[in-house]
Amino acid sequence: MTKILIFGNSGSGKSTLAARTSQRQGALHLDLDNFAWENTSPPNRRPVSDSLAQINAAISGHNQWIIEGCYSDLLAPLSNQADQIIFLNLPVEDCLSNAKNRPWEPHKYASKADQDANLPMLLNWIADYELRDDTFSKAHHRALYDSFSGQKLELTENQ
Repeated sequence: MTKILIFGNSGSGKSTLAARTSQRQGALHLDLDNFAWENTSPPNRRPVSDSLAQINAAISGHNQWIIEGCYSDLLAPLSNQADQIIFLNLPVEDCLSNAKNRPWEPHKYASKADQDANLPMLLNWIADYELRDDTFSKAHHRALYDSFSGQKLELTENQ
């Protein structure tokens, strides 16, 4: 049985690691971006309780899952179901480089041009990771990692 939470800054490699791990282990892969936001323009955050209800419905009946994202307010309540957590705690500079070089994500953007238009905002957001104190911040990720009593791994570079 594999139930893993993967979290860290944007651009840290969460999606890549989750996809590879889920393929290797035959586990369900969930990207929290798909549960955290309403499909509105501009996007609005769903209530945490609604997101958690959808996530729990999605993992119900699955003995193996990999959930990845940067939302500590969603990850913390799910941590009591996880066997393992992985904190991708890469240097901000590495996350910025990864974000600049990421391929088009068609599940998030209608086109590569739309993704590229969002890049300056994303780079600023990534750069502020260590300064913020919100659910997406290094401080909240560190607290989640430190409070988890199960198997955990902290990676400081992409492998």
